[in-house]
Amino acid sequence: MKKKTLLLPAATLAASLFVGVAHAQDEQVVLIGLAAPLTGASARIGKDLENGAQLAIDDANAKHPGIAGKPVVYKLVSVDDQSDPRTAVTVAQQLVDRHVIGVVGHWNTGCSVPAARVYHDAGIAQIAPASTGHQYTLQGFDTAFRIMGHDDDGGAYTGAYAVKTLKAQRIAVIDDQTAFGAGLANQFIKGVQASGGNVIDHQYVTDKTLDFSGVLTAIKAKRPDLIFFGGLDVEAAPLVRRMRQLHIQAPLLGAGGFVSQTFLKLSGPAGDGVTALEPGRPLERMLGGTAFDAQYRARWHAPIELHAPFAYDAAATLIAATQQANSVAPKKIVATLHAMHRDGVTGAIAFDAQGNLVDPAYTIYQVKDGKWAVVDVLGGGAPAKTLTKTAGR
Repeated sequence: MKKKTLLLPAATLAASLFVGVAHAQDEQVVLIGLAAPLTGASARIGKDLENGAQLAIDDANAKHPGIAGKPVVYKLVSVDDQSDPRTAVTVAQQLVDRHVIGVVGHWNTGCSVPAARVYHDAGIAQIAPASTGHQYTLQGFDTAFRIMGHDDDGGAYTGAYAVKTLKAQRIAVIDDQTAFGAGLANQFIKGVQASGGNVIDHQYVTDKTLDFSGVLTAIKAKRPDLIFFGGLDVEAAPLVRRMRQLHIQAPLLGAGGFVSQTFLKLSGPAGDGVTALEPGRPLERMLGGTAFDAQYRARWHAPIELHAPFAYDAAATLIAATQQANSVAPKKIVATLHAMHRDGVTGAIAFDAQGNLVDPAYTIYQVKDGKWAVVDVLGGGAPAKTLTKTAGR
């Protein structure tokens, strides 16, 4: 009897293992790509994007999804574009060769623009979580989408804010000559001019510049009452410190890529008073921001750096497209995305004919006592269920 008693659980275990293996063999693995800077100066942003996308994958898999009557499991495939356009093209092809059904990426416009052609030629959807340069969606690729607003709108908002709210009359502009920084600066200038403002100087640096003494000395001589910088937070921090050292009292205004904990750490007390416009709502005003923040901290034991909610929505939107299309065929996913209306963590998600987010929100932040404080929220619409066919305009 003892021998028989021992054999029964073993037989039961073998049967359950067989069922588990058979189920695993029946599951279809659906690959979603993520392309971001996972090494280098912007690695913290890339990791933040990866973490956000992975949470969307986890949430989807927890629901035991199926497509065409068969169980599926979603898996994230991450590649490092190093914030370099040439590398971006290489890793984009790697994702295509892995047969991903869509891509979350890239982070910066300079990478998204050349990579978009690779994805388009393969017929694969690309949803950029943070590439704000309008040129990304002006290439005519029906596979290119973005989950936040672009710089043309952001520049108009920022320019109008500088003239009408900050009452600036003598505005100087600095840009880092990247696709991102130059795009921001040019659109800001258009926004200033459209609002009746005056740009007295436009200086140029690079994204590798460490010493801003030359351009700031030239600008100081022209007595600006506002300086706009088109570039990233890691560049803006030493710029702010050097402004204080040169006793330049004009406030600094930036847009996109400023509002991070890294800027606060690098700029220190000199950062107080800096104003920036960032695409999207502040986390606490997003539709699912509070819950997402708690989920992110519980899983990754760290605060959100910047764009994780947008990466989450990009991945979740790709997943929703496979579910709505009931297919993993890239062509059907692309078509479904063009008709997509859904509520995400960051807000209502629908795309216009170019692939831009419909009615995006922008937030004005200012550094006060070493923290980013919300000044105002501009734009942004109602939840997706109340949207009409504006996605096709």
